[in-house]
Amino acid sequence: MITALIAGWLTISLSLPVASQVNSNSLSNPGDEWLNYGRDYTEQRFSPQQQITTDNVSQLGLAWSFTFPTARVMEATPLIHQGVLYVTTPWSHVFAIDARTGKQRWHYDPNVNKAHLVNSCCGPANRGAALWSSDGQTRVYVGSFDGRLIAIDSATGKELWSVQTTEPNSHYTITGAPRIIDGKVIIGNGGAELGARGYITAYDAVSGEQLWRFYTVPGNPASPQENQALEAAVDSWNGEWWKYGGGGTVWDAMAYDPELDLLYIGTGNGSPWNRDIRSPGGGDNLYLNSIVALRPNSGEYVWHYQVTPKDNWDYTATQHLILAQLTIDGKPRQVIMQAPKNGFFYVLDRRTGELLSADAYAQVNWASHIDMATGRPIENPVANYQQTGKSVLWPAPFGAHNWQPMAYNPDTQLVYIPKQHAPGVYQADKKFTFKPNRWNTGTDFTAFSDPKDPMKAKATQDALVRGYLSAWDPIARRMRWEVKHPLPVNGGVLATAGGLVFQGTGLGGFHAYDADHGKRLWSFQADSAVLAGPISYSLDGEQYIAVAQGSGGSMMMAMGVKFPNASNPAKPKNPNRLLVFKLQATAAEQHSNTTSQRATPPTIEAHTLSEEDLIAGETLFENNCGFCHGISADASSVVPDLRYMSEESHQNFQAIVLAGLLTHKGMVGFYANLSPEEVDKIHGYLRQRNHDLHDEIAMDNLWDKLRYWFWYYLSKLSDLFPALANTEFAKAMAN
Repeated sequence: MITALIAGWLTISLSLPVASQVNSNSLSNPGDEWLNYGRDYTEQRFSPQQQITTDNVSQLGLAWSFTFPTARVMEATPLIHQGVLYVTTPWSHVFAIDARTGKQRWHYDPNVNKAHLVNSCCGPANRGAALWSSDGQTRVYVGSFDGRLIAIDSATGKELWSVQTTEPNSHYTITGAPRIIDGKVIIGNGGAELGARGYITAYDAVSGEQLWRFYTVPGNPASPQENQALEAAVDSWNGEWWKYGGGGTVWDAMAYDPELDLLYIGTGNGSPWNRDIRSPGGGDNLYLNSIVALRPNSGEYVWHYQVTPKDNWDYTATQHLILAQLTIDGKPRQVIMQAPKNGFFYVLDRRTGELLSADAYAQVNWASHIDMATGRPIENPVANYQQTGKSVLWPAPFGAHNWQPMAYNPDTQLVYIPKQHAPGVYQADKKFTFKPNRWNTGTDFTAFSDPKDPMKAKATQDALVRGYLSAWDPIARRMRWEVKHPLPVNGGVLATAGGLVFQGTGLGGFHAYDADHGKRLWSFQADSAVLAGPISYSLDGEQYIAVAQGSGGSMMMAMGVKFPNASNPAKPKNPNRLLVFKLQATAAEQHSNTTSQRATPPTIEAHTLSEEDLIAGETLFENNCGFCHGISADASSVVPDLRYMSEESHQNFQAIVLAGLLTHKGMVGFYANLSPEEVDKIHGYLRQRNHDLHDEIAMDNLWDKLRYWFWYYLSKLSDLFPALANTEFAKAMAN
C-alpha cells in the first residue's frame, strides 16, 4: 500500500512543470510542458515523455476536441503551462483552454481588419504564441496578422500592451511565433512578394519598448546603412533593389543557444523573385536566403551562411532550424540543421557557421550539388529561366520543405522531414511593372496553368506531385526511410522518447509511425487537413498528444486541394479544431475519409470573348487571383471555387473585384491595378472554366479513363529517368 502511494506520488511529481514561472531555465528545460514553439530553445520538437509507446499507441483515442470560430489554415503549435493550453488561430486570435477538460478559459481577438488579407502571400495564418513570466505575472505574446506585437495576461486574457512592429497599413504581415530570450521578445514578419524589406526586432517583454532591430538586406546605398554588416552587404547587390523592398523577410525560423548566447534566424526570398529585375548585373544579394547568427542582447551580426545565393526561385531559408550535438568524423560537433526550400539538407557548426555537409534530400535539378570548398550551389543551366524562356524545376517555389516543422530524435539521431515533391514551371514576366497590393515576383504564373486536357492534367499531377515523411540521417547523410503521401502538403512532425513520430496529412489523417522504420502504427481521421505541428504534454501522470486541424496555406490553395467530403464548393467548410489524445480515451468517432462525388456547378451564360481576350483573361487570372482561388480556377476547400459562382455573384462581379463589395470578408477591390475591361476578361475566363467543368464531369467515360492511364504512365517516365526533367518532354507535360 505504502509502495503504491509512493509510486503514485512520484508519477504525479514527475509530471509537474519544472518551474512555476516561464523563464530562461524553464525554456531550456520545460519538463512535461511545452513552453516554446519548438518545445525548448533547441527547437528539436522531441518530447522525452514515453508513456505512449510503439507497443500501446494503438490504444490512443480522442480525449476531447475544441472547435474554433475561424475557418482558415491552422498552423499553430499549442503551448501549455500549468494545465492551460494557449492556442492561436487564423486572424491572430488567442484561446486559453483547460488542458484536462477542453473548456475555454478565455478568448482574445485582436480585431484584425480583414482587408489586410491583400497584403498576405498565403492567408491569415498564425503559428503560435510565446510565454514569459516577470514580477509574478505570466504573459502570452502573439504577433498579429496586421503587424502588431501584443502582450496578454495569461490568467485573464486582458491585453497589457500592443506595439506596431511594422508601418501601419503596409505590405507587412506577421504569421510566425515570437521567441523570448532573457526578457526580450523577438519577432519577424513577412511580405517579400509584395515589396517588403526584411527585418527582425526585439522588444522588452514587460514594457513593449523596442530594444533593437536588425535589417536583413541593405537599403538605399546612397544613405548610411544601419550597421556594418549591411555596409558589407551592399556590394553584393546591383540596380535599385530597395525600390522593390529587397525581401529577406524573417517570417518563421528561429533558434537560440544559451551557452553560445547566439540567436539564429532564417531569412527569406528576394523581392522580386526574378534576380534580373531585382539586381540586374548579378550579385549574391546578402543576406537573402541565409542562416544568420546574432547577439540577442544587441542584434549584433556574428556570422551567416547563404543557402541560396542569387535567389531566382523563392528558395527561402526560413524553414525550421534545429540545434543538436552530432559526432562527425569522430568528433562531437554543436550543429545547426536545416532542410530549406531548395532541396539540400545543411549541417553547420553553430559556433562559426562552417558548412559541415550539404546533400540533396529531395529531387533537385536547379543545382547539381553544393561545392564543399566554397559552400556554394553549382547551378544547372536549366535554372536560368530568363535564358531558357521556360524551365521545369524541382523543387517548385513551394519548396521541398516549407513552414511545417521537422523533428529530431536524439535517440535515433534522425531528422523527420515533411517533404514536398512537386515541380515548378518558371517563366520571366517580360512586362513586369511594380504594382501596389499585388504579388511582384517578376515571374509569369500563367506558366503554372494546368494542361488544357483535364485528364492529362490530373494524370500528370498524380504522377509528379506527392509528399513524404522522410527520416534523414544527418551523420550518414542519407535517407533512412520514407512514407509516401498522395498530396505534397502535409503536417508538421513530433518525435517522442516512446519511439514514435506523429504527423498529420493534407487529407486529414493524423498518424503515428515507428521512429526506427517508419511503419504506421495508429491513425485518426479528422474532417479537415492536419498541417500544424503536434505537441506532447503530461498532466496527472497521463501523457497527451495535441494537434490543430484546418486546411489552407499557399500550396493547398494554389493547387486547389480538395478535402474529402467537401461541401458545396461555392461555400466551403473548413472546421478549425484542436484535437487532444490520450491512451484509452473514446471521446468521439473518427470522420469518414471517402471522397464525395464532384458537385455539379450551376449552368451560366457562356462568355462572348474573342480567343485573344480569353487568353488575356487567363493570364490576368493566374497572375492576380490564382494563388488564392487556385491555378486554373480550381480552388481548394478553403475559399469559394469561382467556377461555382451563383448568378448573383456573376451580376456583381465588377462590384466585387473592382469596388470591394466583399471587403469585409477579405476580398478587397482592385481598382488600383485592374481596369473594368481587364475584369471583364477575367470574368469571361471564369465563365469558360464553368463550362469546362461541366464538360469534365460529363466526360467521365471509358475513353477518358484510358487516356488518363496513358498520360499517367507517360508522366512516370520523368521519375524513372530524372534527366527527362530537363528536356522538352518535361516542358510539354507542363503545357
